[in-house]
Formats: sequence, structure tokens, C-alpha cells
Amino acid sequence: MKNSYNDLTLDELVAKKEALHKEHLNLRMGRVLGHVENPLAVRTIRRNIARVNTLIHEYALGIRKPAN
Repeated sequence: MKNSYNDLTLDELVAKKEALHKEHLNLRMGRVLGHVENPLAVRTIRRNIARVNTLIHEYALGIRKPAN
């Protein structure tokens, strides 16, 4: 899973971040209501959001170059 994010373009990373954020909100809401099938999924989603944010930041700093 970690390595699959390295292959994504900047636009794909931003879209993935939004999708992960929506999923995180749904899991948090489910946890508040008390019916989450996999409580560890919240932690996994949070970590994946952090991974994607790191890659987006690397593009912003110029460490990663967009593929032409």
C-alpha cells in the first residue's frame, strides 16, 4: 500500500487525499454512533492521509518532480 502512493501523480494524490478524508469522516461518525466494524481502520486511514500529505508536500518543495 505504501509503495502504491509513490506512483501517483500530484492530481491523483490530491484526489486520493479527498477520498481518504471522506472515508475518515465516515469512520469517525460511525465510531461516535458506536457501530464500526473495524476500529483499527481509523488509524490506518489517518496514516494513509499522512503519507499522501507527505508526498504532496514533497511536490510543493520540489523534491518530487511531476512526470511529463
